Amino acid sequence: MSQYDTQQDPEPSGWAIAGVSFAAVMLMTIGIFQALSGLSAIINDDFYAVGQNYAFNLDVSGWGWIHLIIGIVLVFGGWALFAGKTWARVLAIILAVLSAIANFFYIPYYPFWALLIIALDVWVIWALTRPGLRERV
Repeated sequence: MSQYDTQQDPEPSGWAIAGVSFAAVMLMTIGIFQALSGLSAIINDDFYAVGQNYAFNLDVSGWGWIHLIIGIVLVFGGWALFAGKTWARVLAIILAVLSAIANFFYIPYYPFWALLIIALDVWVIWALTRPGLRERV
């Protein structure tokens, strides 16, 4: 029996567990914000001012549907992360990346809001990729 057989991995710190829990809450909050933003674009096309000469010109309703779908999936991803599902951390990181990319393209329509959501997505990615986290939350 070697020394490695008796050595166990250290338990994650309370800070790490709290970070994942907070990331789950933030992911669900971002999802709700995304869904509300999407609904407002779908219901009222004139709510967002569309800038001219933007390389990625998409109808405001199209962006609304994209944000609504991403928002719903983010809420379910946050819920799965809270539930401690094994696959939830990877899914949450992928969804946060997709949300950040979608909001990057959304900057001309609602700049401050898009940058705020991108910052929150980056924080969620950071919190979920911290070293030393185990599968339990």
